[in-house]
Amino acid sequence: MTAVSSLAAQIGRKAACEVLAIPRASFYRRQQTGPRALPRPRGISPQGLSAAERQRVLDTLNCERFLDEAPAQIHARLLDEGIYLCSERTMYRILHGAKEVRERRNQLRHPQYQKPELLATAPNQVWSWDITKLRTAVKGHHFSLYVVLDIFSRYVVAWTVAEHEAKSLAQLLLEEAVLRQKIGPDQLTLHADRGSTMTSKSLALLLDDLGVARSHSRPQTSNDNPYSEAQFKTLKYRPGFPDHFGSLADARAFCRGFFTWYNTQHYHCGIANLTPETVHAGRAQQVLQERHKVVAAAYAAHPEPQPKTAPAQAWINPPKADSTGSSSLIAN
Repeated sequence: MTAVSSLAAQIGRKAACEVLAIPRASFYRRQQTGPRALPRPRGISPQGLSAAERQRVLDTLNCERFLDEAPAQIHARLLDEGIYLCSERTMYRILHGAKEVRERRNQLRHPQYQKPELLATAPNQVWSWDITKLRTAVKGHHFSLYVVLDIFSRYVVAWTVAEHEAKSLAQLLLEEAVLRQKIGPDQLTLHADRGSTMTSKSLALLLDDLGVARSHSRPQTSNDNPYSEAQFKTLKYRPGFPDHFGSLADARAFCRGFFTWYNTQHYHCGIANLTPETVHAGRAQQVLQERHKVVAAAYAAHPEPQPKTAPAQAWINPPKADSTGSSSLIAN
């Protein structure tokens, strides 16, 4: 404000405030009141209750006679008996200070779901699976498409289309996929959302027998299962995807062609534009080296930026680094 006063003596207050980008109202208020004083500490009222009196009120509120009554009821009953301990509002303040003001009835409390943090550094370490609906010619009726996806290679290890969603079908599909991929005990983590089929007890017992760990998304959090969601989007935005399917055979025929293309011909941007089959079979480095030779020959004559490299990891919700820069991992 001193700078404003000095400049105002030369060009005027309004112009000085505009030059220094200071509101004139703030300048005038500071001149009238001066610097803000620190607030005074709140004193103790001489009419306030002593510690002994507050304890007496708390004991009265918690006694067996008044245990199930509200402070307003207790206050009125004591007045009818000719007793005045304190005001009704003070009773509430004392209870609040003792952390005894809450809903007495049992309330539904939602559990704290842990955010899944899964890391895959090679194929067949983490699978993601989900079920999506395929429209039919009958309004309100849908076919159920089951898809099991390896998150590292994006390879669809199993799929099927059924008339209805069934837990027994999911068990059969997953069991066959585990046997086909020769998954050993404690090798694989299977991630899914919290649908009734995914969280069924019979499926949990099957996975325990196969030595497969389970992981689930948090409720209503689609980002916890991103690989399956993205794969379904690729399916339904694929040119030629019909508005509806006339029969179960039509749906299976379309999906058979789509998943063959997806695994063997689709160059996936998330895996350095390789096909899922190439990464799943462990031929990623070989293909990238061949590509590099082709690109290097062209770069020798016309230098360009370096080609892409294949990713080494695939995460679902990577953990946040702490203050030391390290992060905690959940082993598969």
